[in-house]
Amino acid sequence: MRIKSSLVLALTLVVGSSPLATAAQHQPTRIVSLSPSATEILYGIGAGKQVIAVDQNSNFPTSAPTTKLDGFTPNVEAIAKYKPDLVIIQSTSTKATQIIAQLKKLRIQTFTEVTPNNLKDLYSEISALGVSTGRTESANGLTQSMKKRISQIVSSVSTKGMHSFYHELDNTNYSATSNTFIGQVYSSFGLINIADKAAGADANGYPQLTPEYLLQSNPDLVFLADAQYGESADSFAKRPGFSALSAVKGGHVVALPADIPSRWGPRIVDFYSVIADALKKLG
Repeated sequence: MRIKSSLVLALTLVVGSSPLATAAQHQPTRIVSLSPSATEILYGIGAGKQVIAVDQNSNFPTSAPTTKLDGFTPNVEAIAKYKPDLVIIQSTSTKATQIIAQLKKLRIQTFTEVTPNNLKDLYSEISALGVSTGRTESANGLTQSMKKRISQIVSSVSTKGMHSFYHELDNTNYSATSNTFIGQVYSSFGLINIADKAAGADANGYPQLTPEYLLQSNPDLVFLADAQYGESADSFAKRPGFSALSAVKGGHVVALPADIPSRWGPRIVDFYSVIADALKKLG
């Protein structure tokens, strides 16, 4: 299985963002979301009833009106058929600038999101979507709730700075450094990221580690973001030499829930919870 390309692409396109938004002049009632992260935020701030269509990858919440609309390669004609008064589009979508210009010619309001660098950027997007949908108060409430819950989760762990980890993007050993949003979540717990010193770590934040490097680094914890693609603690342990890793021998290979590590919306809190639970099991 080789899923690195699609997974890293998903990370750059689907994760939450700091917004480049034009606030709606009125509360929209026909929203089309072409971003799974934005979709989750919309429902999180109580704007779900205003959403008439979401892209084919927006699978949460299950009540969202999923369509065949493509968030990666948007089609103006397909979008326009829904007669939206607000379209949320990812800045790195194919021909995003042209698509936005065409939608504006049709007098359709747009909200452009870009990949977030940190939680502050995510909170900014939630706030901007609140303004754009007439849900400012709810957006502020969601942000405050997320901040409180994340603080409580991080504070519940007493082993900060004592353990190393490996976050796996796919089974060819691509990982994420502390410079990425994913890496910063782990950094909140003081964890040592073995990917930070890997060759190519500074190039794009997603280096490919060698099996030898992994064995030498010998992480205390392993988090499998590719579990939704079939990887598991058992399959990881069966790779040549990996049964000797401390994380494998100690039973600390964690299969991450689908989408949680790559969606930057309200459920980012769940990602923190998973990490905290894994650390507590380490003792």
